[in-house]
Amino acid sequence: MSNIRLFFPKSLSLNLKAKLDKSQSHYVNKVMRVKVNETFSLFNESGEWEAKIKEILNGIVQFNITSQLRQKESLKDIWLAFSPIKSNYFNFMIQKATELGVTKFVPIITDRAIVRKINYERVKKIIIEATEQSNRLIVPNIEKDQNLKSFLEKNDNKINIVFGDINTKNHKLDPKIKKEAKPVCILIGPEGDFTENERKQILKFRNLQSLKINNNILRSETAAISALSIINYFLNL
Repeated sequence: MSNIRLFFPKSLSLNLKAKLDKSQSHYVNKVMRVKVNETFSLFNESGEWEAKIKEILNGIVQFNITSQLRQKESLKDIWLAFSPIKSNYFNFMIQKATELGVTKFVPIITDRAIVRKINYERVKKIIIEATEQSNRLIVPNIEKDQNLKSFLEKNDNKINIVFGDINTKNHKLDPKIKKEAKPVCILIGPEGDFTENERKQILKFRNLQSLKINNNILRSETAAISALSIINYFLNL
């Protein structure tokens, strides 16, 4: 079987007969040169499956599912709440955060946010490609952008927030986030940090842990990746 992994949004099951879309068909047939009767893998939240090419008609790959390779995953929900940043850094952050296991991205428009519009189609493409590359099954969601107050009110007592806060002296995580079923949400500020009023709103949130990620001042994307690495290590101890 080839090492091609593609996200397939529709239902997958043994003996399913279906076809790839135009873009995926081009990639499989023209870029990777996979031929009729050769195999590749398809995945979604149901698991990962072996697909065998039965026919290539008018450039469209038609396949059938021959076996299941992996069962569905049961993982801790890890969210990343962040203020959008400039395009290149933003794309890099989304890609690496997906590789590190984020299940949901939550863009927050803060008072000091430099970027206030997001190309959601582009972001979703980056997320899917990073999921395919990193051997994950679950493709993270990205919510529509919202303000900080709405985010905090909507998720009151529903999540555990780990707040990347350079002003705290705390370098340790509370073990309760490993035991509780609630999602763990990493909250990272904009390049100019949160305003004092925003900090007050955040610090009033129930189930919040302030965490000093580093003694240095980090760029937003560096802070996000560092925090995710810490959380992953902690949850897997």
